[in-house]
Formats: sequence, structure tokens, C-alpha cells
Amino acid sequence: MMRLLILTLLSILIISNAYVVPSPSLLTFRGGSQTPPPPLLPPPSLYQKAISLGTTKASSPSHKIFKLSIMSGVHIAFGAWLSLTVGGGCGGLGVGNPGLQKFIAGAIGLPFGLMLVLITGGELFTGNTFLTSSSYLHGETTLKELRKSWVVSYLGNFLGALLMCVLVFYSKTLGTGGAAINLAVKKTQEGFGTMVVRGAMCNYLVCLAVYISSGCSSLSSKMVAIFFPISAFVTLGLDHSIANMFLIPLGIMFGADVSWGDFIWRNLVPVTIGNVLGGVGGVAWGYGKVFGKREGEGK
Repeated sequence: MMRLLILTLLSILIISNAYVVPSPSLLTFRGGSQTPPPPLLPPPSLYQKAISLGTTKASSPSHKIFKLSIMSGVHIAFGAWLSLTVGGGCGGLGVGNPGLQKFIAGAIGLPFGLMLVLITGGELFTGNTFLTSSSYLHGETTLKELRKSWVVSYLGNFLGALLMCVLVFYSKTLGTGGAAINLAVKKTQEGFGTMVVRGAMCNYLVCLAVYISSGCSSLSSKMVAIFFPISAFVTLGLDHSIANMFLIPLGIMFGADVSWGDFIWRNLVPVTIGNVLGGVGGVAWGYGKVFGKREGEGK
């Protein structure tokens, strides 16, 4: 099973590299030449790119953010659904080799969901906590714009995730929903503080995926930048508020002994707080302290 998984991942990387189409900036014309962009921006330029992206996102009109965030909630739910289908179908493997079972669930699913979000220009609350905060900390975005980005993307992501819950439930592709039920119960059993910590560590990794992939110049490099941090957070058992907006309500619909109050107060609220702490305090503030000054500015 492990060999098959490794071969599959290598095949994806090889195929994606084989079909990279050069952008117009890479074409060389008679009488002159163009310098190709680096495969990955250096750290100072990478942070400036994050500021620029955050400024653009924060200044977008609410209706645009809302529409894109609904689709991004759908995309994350697709990834979580795939993870449930594959990881939940490896129950026997979890008994003999739980680490491998967790890795399979992490490697196949949510990296796909975030890839859809980032490549299609979506709006994801967890990523926005880093991007718009970087812009705000640099003085390019107002507090009102930051609040708009967070609130509207959060509500849109929630709506998209709940829409997918209904569609997946009535698609009857998960049978009796045993994996969804077990996961919903498991995610609502820990204390408030534990879930805050899990949410913070999760979004630290998610924002690193968003951060690094924003500086990649090819689809294959973006896929690699997304894959490792996202598969890591799932394998480690950390919590992502938007993914949980799909996973736990789906478990409830299948009959999990979890109330909507349990979902909100024992998972969603503390995980959301943790996600904000990880995105703002971990990535935006941390890298902003190092790379937050533009060239020519004083310290």
C-alpha cells in the first residue's frame, strides 16, 4: 500500500512537470530575450507578494468575496469528502498501522481541496487570516477591510460546506456514514483549550502552504508547496475550521451522537480562534517582523 501511494505521488509530479506550459514572459523574441521568473520567489519577495495578495483580497467588494468563498467552501468539502472516502475505507489498516492510515487520509483529500481553492482564485477564511493580516500590519489595509474579508469569507465558506453536506448525504456514496460518524464524535470530545491549540497549529501549516505556493511559478511547484503542509496537518490530527464545517455536520446528518451545540462550542468556536492565532500570530506577525519592510524603508 505504501509503495503504491509513493508511486502515485511521483507519477503526479512527473506528469504535471511534463505539461507545464511556458507563460508569455518566458518566450524569447527575435532581437531580445526575457528572463524567466524564478521557480520560487526568495523569502523577502515572497512576503511582499503576500502583502500584495492580502491588499487585493481585502479591497474586493463583499459580493465578490462571498461568491468566491462559497465555492471555496465547496472545494474544501470535496477534499474532506475524498479524505473520508479513502481514509475511512482503510479502517483495517488503522488497527495494524494507524500512522500509515492517518497519512493516507491526509495525503489524499484536503491537499486536493486547497489546490482547487488557490488555483481558481478562491476566498478561504483560514488563508485570509494570514494574507489580509500581513497587508494590515504593513499599513496597506484598513481594519474595516480586514473585518469584511474575514466575516464574509467565513460565512461564505460555511454556506458552501453545508451545501456539500446535504449533497454528499443524499448522494449515498458513504454508505451508512460510519467514518463520518466516528470523526464527528472524535472531534467534539476534547476540551476548549486543546482545540484552540490544534486549530493554531493547523492554520500555521495551512498558511505556510498558501504563503509558499503564492511564490511558485508553475502548477507542479504549487502542488508540492500545498501537499506537504496540508497532508501533515491532517496526519497529525489537527483541526481546520472550514473542513470541520463539512465533516461534523455530515456526521450529525448520519446520526452521530453530537448536537449542533457540541459542534459549535466544543469544536468550531475554539478551532476558529486557534486558526486565527496561527494565521495572524504565527505566520503574518512572525514573517512580518523579518520581511515586513520594503526596500528603501528604514528599520
